[in-house]
Amino acid sequence: MNSHLTVDPDAVGAAVLPARPEWLALSTALVDEVEIIADREDLLVTIAPGAGGGAPACFYPARALIEVDGNHLGVDPATVDPASLADRTRYATTWGLLTHECGHAKHTAWEPPDDAPPAVVAAAMLLEEPRMEAAQVRRRPDDRHWLRASATDLILTETDAADPARAPQMTKADAAHTAALLLARVDGGILTATETAPVAAMVENILGADLLAELRGLWREALNTTDDDADAMIDLGRRWCQAIGTDPDNPDANPGVPAPSGVPSPLTQAIGQALANVARAVAEEAPPPDPATVAATRQAVDNAAHEANEATARTVFSGAHYNPRGYGATATAGTRAPTADERTAARVLARALSTAGVRERVAVKSTSPIPPGRLRMRGALAADAQRAAGATVTAEPFTRTARLITPAPPLRLGIACDVSGSMGHLRHPVASTAWILAHAGHRATVPVTTAAVIYGAHVRPITHPGTAPDLVTEFEADDGSHDIAAATAALDGALGLSHPGAARLLVIVSDGHYDRNERATGRAQVDRLRASGCAVLWLTTDDRDKPFDGVTVHKLTSPTTTAQAIGRAATAALRAAR
Repeated sequence: MNSHLTVDPDAVGAAVLPARPEWLALSTALVDEVEIIADREDLLVTIAPGAGGGAPACFYPARALIEVDGNHLGVDPATVDPASLADRTRYATTWGLLTHECGHAKHTAWEPPDDAPPAVVAAAMLLEEPRMEAAQVRRRPDDRHWLRASATDLILTETDAADPARAPQMTKADAAHTAALLLARVDGGILTATETAPVAAMVENILGADLLAELRGLWREALNTTDDDADAMIDLGRRWCQAIGTDPDNPDANPGVPAPSGVPSPLTQAIGQALANVARAVAEEAPPPDPATVAATRQAVDNAAHEANEATARTVFSGAHYNPRGYGATATAGTRAPTADERTAARVLARALSTAGVRERVAVKSTSPIPPGRLRMRGALAADAQRAAGATVTAEPFTRTARLITPAPPLRLGIACDVSGSMGHLRHPVASTAWILAHAGHRATVPVTTAAVIYGAHVRPITHPGTAPDLVTEFEADDGSHDIAAATAALDGALGLSHPGAARLLVIVSDGHYDRNERATGRAQVDRLRASGCAVLWLTTDDRDKPFDGVTVHKLTSPTTTAQAIGRAATAALRAAR
């Protein structure tokens, strides 16, 4: 049985009391961390020199207690800040030991039956080591680094490779035991085949290819076994004993073992080489990034991008945007009065947006210390007990349900239309659509803000955010460039398409035939909006068009259906935001 996992319900731990207050303070601080690592709220931690029950660390399930030997810390406990991920690299081995025991606390949810033979239990617990670590890194991938950091100390303890009197010899039992601790961790995703190559070669030399393949099949079954399947683990332990010829009732019986000569066996030397490879690789690899640091960096990048997009919006909607590398004038072609059909379309879309924003009543429960409401006896008894004890009455025994209408979210909708020479067939429908959407948003009962731009060599506004223009602005379509990045940036900066708090929709009308740089910069802007939760609709008219990957593509059957397509997408965005 593993020396650092004690399943004996009568075990009480090493009961090592910290000799210095720094160890007690560190033990208390680690309790907050293991709650996250093990996803359990009942665990206690003791770290002090000599703790761990003779192992580097130990978990006592019956007491929900993790003990870590403070001799592995390597730094002054008074300087340790376990809440800081950056600080953990100073004591990576200890953090790995703690993580390993947290893995047992979370994933070793099975107990061997009382009537199971000792050797079978020992084999099952041996296979539990790689199984549990694999389960831990599936749940928390970043823990792999710390488990690798502690692998040397754990494996040296489990194999006794550092003890000349007990070090592994060239026997099947020792080779199989070593394979389960190192090679199974390769299949579990903790160690690598390159690091453990010396052990793999030596174990195969001792066991033979067929027996090693049989054992590998067993530990791979263990890796896929659920946390609480005791029957499966005991069965694997029994088959393991049968494969290597171990007496199920006497795991220590190992006939024919040569007496240690004081010279490490080739198997022991291979273990040392493999663990040296692991230690060297761990020292060279970067530790997991601090989520707080990553989040702060991501937020700083997002803030910088939004500020840049706001600056682009100011230049575009003030009419001052100019791209010296572009080819074309991106020209407007005057204005005209809206038609009766366009006015009707605006009214119809306004009603559709208003209807899409209607919310159902939601039942909201609340409690109160006084009526009205339904009396809960548990709450009433708690209030009586508090009064009898002379304490402040905090119980709220009355509950009531109110049905409230949640407010409709606002809608932010931006349209960017390509005005290169190949897009001339859409310039009139898009100009009409921009006017219809602006007036529909102005008439709708839900807050709707729209804006539309054209992009080619430059970016020009067709409708400004929050305005309902009296006239329809027409435009030309004869540019030779496609500044989609600036168009997307301007709409984001003007409408806040990358900021939550509203239903957001970006509509791009284009055939997508861009050069490599235009496509790369535009794709970066669109991907940023999509990552923030903004929906992106790309309108095409030809199967040969090339929209960006990941966007919602709608092929227009006729340019005159542009307004209907965008209107349906806008109402769908409002409904999805419920």
